[in-house]
Amino acid sequence: MNIWEPAQECMSRDELEQLQLERLQATINRVFKNVTFYRREFSRMGIIPEDVESLAHLKRLPFTTTEDLDKNYPYGMFAVPLREVVRIHSSSGRGGKPVVVGYTKNDIRVWSGLVARFMTAAGVTRDDVVQIAFRYGLFTGAFGLHYGAEAIGASVIPISTGNTEKQIMIMQDYKTTALVCTPGYALTLAERMEKTGIDARGLSLRVGLFGGEPWSETMRRDIENRLSITATDNYGLSEVIGPGVAGECVHKCGMHIAEDAFIPEIIDPLTGETLPPGQTGELVLTTLTKQAFPMIRFRTRDITSIDYGRCECGRTFVRMKKPSGRSDDVLIVKGVNVSPAQIREVLFAAAQGEPRYQIIADRMDSKDALEVRIEVTEKIFSAELQNQRSFLEMVRKRIEASIGIHVTVKLVEPGSIPEGEGTIIDKRII
Repeated sequence: MNIWEPAQECMSRDELEQLQLERLQATINRVFKNVTFYRREFSRMGIIPEDVESLAHLKRLPFTTTEDLDKNYPYGMFAVPLREVVRIHSSSGRGGKPVVVGYTKNDIRVWSGLVARFMTAAGVTRDDVVQIAFRYGLFTGAFGLHYGAEAIGASVIPISTGNTEKQIMIMQDYKTTALVCTPGYALTLAERMEKTGIDARGLSLRVGLFGGEPWSETMRRDIENRLSITATDNYGLSEVIGPGVAGECVHKCGMHIAEDAFIPEIIDPLTGETLPPGQTGELVLTTLTKQAFPMIRFRTRDITSIDYGRCECGRTFVRMKKPSGRSDDVLIVKGVNVSPAQIREVLFAAAQGEPRYQIIADRMDSKDALEVRIEVTEKIFSAELQNQRSFLEMVRKRIEASIGIHVTVKLVEPGSIPEGEGTIIDKRII
């Protein structure tokens, strides 16, 4: 069984916890000294770095939330001067401003190694040709997998997103063996191959590393059968590092969290109390190696559980289940965080008041789709049909400008949105 860094990934629990404590104490000192937000929060709670004498003391520290990052936009959470930051990425955030994250040279090196770990765990080797069909840009996914694959020594094809015919042509001609993309796009590729008579079994493809959107075990089996590959899941978020937080090994029994770089906690999302292993709650992560953008007890809002049982692969890191939902109202669609607040603001301005509406996430033809249904009001009903169409087009364009992805907007009859059904409906099987 290939393991990228066996000394780290297979260390005993005692060794790991000692390493975590040393790195946690160093991180606490770093943020207290260099990040005004943390110094103020620690002081407000009467905490100094010397108070953290054991891992159990972590729960005494304050949480960090996306709202905290919003308030410190763009560079307020950086723990190093900007001249030491060699890379800037950002996530979509919750509102109009993105979350800006920075990396030092050492952060990039560590990040590459963490991604190399889960790619190796999934079966990627230096002999592979890795086709990366994630969008390159401020999104961390493409670059994270890119540098992880290069660290392994694999050949990388940075094709980015779109142009499905070209993706398939390159997959055939360049002898791609590993595919990196969203699971939805993997099925799009499979569907296009089937329509054009291309047998996936004739490709060199053997492994897929998928992320960026929720997907189910049923979807995994579908991808594996139609592309004739082994499909693995991985987990990450820009606020913490990007991809590299956790990833599946070939046994597919949960994603191994890189515990020498992150301390995971599961909390009750309502009370904030830490839950014991095995219980389901919100994942909270503390970074242990980040220099430019360290995070203390970051609330991911992802709902999962963790398992400390030994895995057959030999890695001793705790495993997390595939997230089953969110503790907030954010939808992740095509790798983008979509906040209903963004859509609500558009509707309020466009309709001069807040009409009754519903946001529906679904999976159509293997791809994520977002639809906004608006109940017809008296004002909308009285408008001419041409004006209704203009209204819908205007709302669609404003929503897309706000959230950055395609959306369908429909008018529905008054009373057709049932009371108590909720503003957000996620029909995807997660």
